[in-house]
Amino acid sequence: MFPKNEHYNMIVVGAGHAGSEAALAGARMGARVLLLTTTLDAVALMPCNPSVGGPAKANLVREIDALGGEMAKNVDATLMQLRMLNTRKGPAVRALRAQSDRKLYQQRMKLTLESTDNLYVKEALVTDLLVQGSSVRGVKVADGSEIFGDTVVLATGTYLRAVIYIGDYRDSSGPQGLKPANALGENLGKYVATARFKTGTPPRVHLRSVDVSQLDIQPGNFFKGGFSFETASVESRQLPCWLAYTNEETHRIVAENLDKAAIFTGAISGTGPRYCPSIESKVAQFPDRRGHQVFLEPEGWNTYEGYLSGLSSSLPAPVQLRILQSMKGFEDCEMLRPGYAIEYDCIDPLALHPTLQVKGFQGLYCAGQVNGTSGYEEAAGQGLLAGANAIRELRGQEPVVLRRSQAYLGVLIDDLVTKGTNEPYRMMTSRAEHRLVLRLDNADRRLAHIGRELGLVSEQRYDRCAKKWSAIERLCSSLESQQVRPGRETNELLQRSGSAPLQRPASVADLLRRPELDFWSLAPLHGQYEVEQQTAEQVEVEIKYSGYIEKQQRAIDRMERMENRSLEDVDFADVRGLSREAQEKLQQVRPRSVGQASRIAGVSPADVNVLLVYLAQRSKRRSYSEQ
Repeated sequence: MFPKNEHYNMIVVGAGHAGSEAALAGARMGARVLLLTTTLDAVALMPCNPSVGGPAKANLVREIDALGGEMAKNVDATLMQLRMLNTRKGPAVRALRAQSDRKLYQQRMKLTLESTDNLYVKEALVTDLLVQGSSVRGVKVADGSEIFGDTVVLATGTYLRAVIYIGDYRDSSGPQGLKPANALGENLGKYVATARFKTGTPPRVHLRSVDVSQLDIQPGNFFKGGFSFETASVESRQLPCWLAYTNEETHRIVAENLDKAAIFTGAISGTGPRYCPSIESKVAQFPDRRGHQVFLEPEGWNTYEGYLSGLSSSLPAPVQLRILQSMKGFEDCEMLRPGYAIEYDCIDPLALHPTLQVKGFQGLYCAGQVNGTSGYEEAAGQGLLAGANAIRELRGQEPVVLRRSQAYLGVLIDDLVTKGTNEPYRMMTSRAEHRLVLRLDNADRRLAHIGRELGLVSEQRYDRCAKKWSAIERLCSSLESQQVRPGRETNELLQRSGSAPLQRPASVADLLRRPELDFWSLAPLHGQYEVEQQTAEQVEVEIKYSGYIEKQQRAIDRMERMENRSLEDVDFADVRGLSREAQEKLQQVRPRSVGQASRIAGVSPADVNVLLVYLAQRSKRRSYSEQ
């Protein structure tokens, strides 16, 4: 299967969401790419919740799409339900969430990989890296073969020395009984610092055994468009989800059996996810809560298997069944698979450059849950950037490093490589300080030009994006300049919309800034009846929030000045006045800029001032020496 001396430009280890995007990015950039997976049946596997999106995560998916990735298209083609969340809140926190058919999602992504020129998908268990000095030269596989590659992207997910726990039962296994990567996990420690993390999944149930009439139905939304900017509309029948609740009896059963849960017996040493805790952790941490939400979600069009989001557990299977049958509507529930906890190795993300290259190694990149993150969306975004940067390094091109003010992906990677993480990292809206300019609707405006530069976005697609935003800007400008005078017809229109009458001339944009008015209610005044719905919504956001956007842009400009103060050639041992902790942390992280240095834990504002003074003095010395 692997001819002797076969050579690739890039080898991607792991075909989950990170590995799939990394491999596609490299191949679409014209490189010869090998994608290795322990089993072809697990390509783009969704071992946990078969859903994509939600707050902040939806922004990641849109950004992946704007850069030329595949996840958004794959979701739109395989979804069973699509919902817009937080519709009553501002545009900074609105989010799409899709329920996908688990099998269809895998099948379509696998077919996309197999159909891509320059991309070879093969089944093999990687056991070690081939390293020469500080350069990675390829990988070793279980049958003894050596496969050579100019660059390697590790996207191993939760498979490194993975162990499954269900009560006192434990098994060396990856998700859903798949083969773990034990040898690679043991060998990875030779190259980079590793940690032990934990995550989990809930039991699955037979949907026909649940009385859904006793649950709160959660239907999908029907509206134009999908996750991808190229999806004109999602024309599909949608399946409902349902909302259930645990109760005091549920909590009693859990509390009486905490001594049987692997996370409480001491069997698991890894740190679990703070924002997706098990039902055991919820009961232990919130003993006074009378109930917790549980979402019942179908796994596919052609199965009655249902997923219970919010009920992750490592308790023994019989206890999990009692927990299920204690909930309203689940009295006769049939459990198809028990939930489990899984413990695995990951690397310390402080060992990574912002390009996702491993420090001290040429050609070695890491992406996805191996970097300490959680979630399909976080993994896919890292995979795309790691794959693209690996090929750009090979070609001697500047890497792509997204700024915090530019993308949620920039926030994600900056957090990882600057602050590290002591628990599975999850992207949240609150982590992005500039979230009003990092909205769901404008990801193409922010990032399509980078996708084009990478060769992942076609000229035709980029031109469509540029024309769209040019039209939006022209319409915004037109509404700002178009004046409306007080009059009977105007004031009657305003009063019908619950708005105060006009006392003096104002622009249409001024009226649109009133909370109770929208683009279409003002159509008789501006006459723009032929505008598409999505364009109207974007114009409305740009105008209504223009003051806040301008304020945020000023903050971004201040931050960018710090980001432009380079520290890449600074030896921090030579900088007098730094605290000892700051000096140690700066030497460890090796920040690219003063802005990044300011976000490192242990670096105080006083230390930042010391760095600025050092840079100013060094600049003066250099200018004197040049005279």
